[in-house]
Amino acid sequence: MNLNTNPKPRILLHLICMVTIVGTLTACTRNAQDPPTNIASSSHTTSSSIVDDVKPFQPEELPDLLLQGKNETVHQQFNTQFKQQVSLKDMEQLSAFHEGVQSYTLKSTMKLSGSTNYIWTDEQVKKGIQAVFDPEGRISGLLLVPLETFPETDVKKTDTTFALPFHGEWFTFWGGTNVLVNYHYEHPSQRYAYDFVQQKDGSSYQGDATKLSSYYAFGQPILASAPGKVVELKNQITDNEPVGTMNEKEPAGNYVVIDHGNGEYSIYAHLQKGSVKVKVGDQVQAGDILGLCGNSGNSSEPHLHFQVSNGVNLFESKSIRIQFENNADYIQGTTIKAP
Repeated sequence: MNLNTNPKPRILLHLICMVTIVGTLTACTRNAQDPPTNIASSSHTTSSSIVDDVKPFQPEELPDLLLQGKNETVHQQFNTQFKQQVSLKDMEQLSAFHEGVQSYTLKSTMKLSGSTNYIWTDEQVKKGIQAVFDPEGRISGLLLVPLETFPETDVKKTDTTFALPFHGEWFTFWGGTNVLVNYHYEHPSQRYAYDFVQQKDGSSYQGDATKLSSYYAFGQPILASAPGKVVELKNQITDNEPVGTMNEKEPAGNYVVIDHGNGEYSIYAHLQKGSVKVKVGDQVQAGDILGLCGNSGNSSEPHLHFQVSNGVNLFESKSIRIQFENNADYIQGTTIKAP
């Protein structure tokens, strides 16, 4: 979830193309003029079998092949529709993107709707590669993008130590310190926010994808992550159903804001309508139930948006990187097993 009222893809200089990933979380900010995420989309691609006389390369080999200029090898493993969209000549024109890069490091792997999404960055986290491999090993999407980082704020974590805001097993859909692994990162107000879902076998739901009851996260208890005072909340926003519709007028949906007394405010957004159990002025302890995970606001499916800011107002404050217990760090693709 990025609190954008209308997230729209944009194409950068070194962007090839990117498939739409079914299940990608989109969500919330107040300002429609906020810069959109650095991902362009095409329609979902269909796979085809890899040619029998060509040995396919493994996903982990892709960055080295690109660095070596073996564009024909890479292009040969595009699936049929992606080959029609991106020619070998297009690939060759992008070779200059890798100038100055010695190697790329894998940062995130995430299974989505049968395909697998991979993200690599260079040593300086100045350039990134995102690739989607379909179930047959074909490349159905590829993105090369320059990355902007904010090292001064990346290293500054909260004074408060936070526990996880839930029990059980959850999945980090967005989280980390570059825009490829964390859709929020380019927005100062949400730079270090997380989006958490629950998954089983790589899917966040079972059954009818349009129904809230199909989603594992929907209705799960959301907990206070540290002691503090409830200073703001909302509880009357209807959850979006059918799933996929979003409420841009109420970006955060139902939410709770807790003041931890040191200029740090934890925010829990997209809660289920009517589920908030605390009142403004209540003192809470870590582990107290605040409400239930929902799909209210500018949310594309049930999930928890969790962040810490330096002020009460989510949209006018700046996000602070969270100091979790045991110095834990959660990046996109991380499965969390909370007590």
